[in-house]
Amino acid sequence: MTLVQFKAKIPHPLRIATIVFLLRENEVLLAMKKRGFGEGHWNGAGGKVEPGEIVEEAAIRETQEEIGVTPKGLVKVAVLNFYFLTIPVEENWNQQVQVYFTTEWSGEPTESEEMRPQWFRCYEIPLQEMWSDDTLWLPRVLAGEKLNADFAFDQDKQVAEYAFRPFSG
Repeated sequence: MTLVQFKAKIPHPLRIATIVFLLRENEVLLAMKKRGFGEGHWNGAGGKVEPGEIVEEAAIRETQEEIGVTPKGLVKVAVLNFYFLTIPVEENWNQQVQVYFTTEWSGEPTESEEMRPQWFRCYEIPLQEMWSDDTLWLPRVLAGEKLNADFAFDQDKQVAEYAFRPFSG
């Protein structure tokens, strides 16, 4: 089944989630997911938007919960739609992730029971230890591009198909 065919079959709108990346000079803060969805992968802080919550509020709340900092001045840099072609739709892995960068926050990144934060030089990101889609979009947004994209994952949670579109926020 192609990405276009799959998108036509699933309920919309997708569940909304967030990712926040802290940036300083030539470094990005990633966090190793220690449990749950994405365990064993480096990523930004973030998670699901709760009912009645504004997306940016969720991004702030999740960052506080996962790495102990309060981000300020969030800048949306990407909107990513993730489709898991072989996971039953009722498991609700399909989601839209709104990605934010910030260079301002209060507090110090601290390990939680869910995530272990670590600074990386932007040119030394451990892409091989991240979701397979990250190799396709993260270097682009770190270079200053804003984008929208769709990613379809196969049974091994690897990117099977993808498409980029102009950024529409």
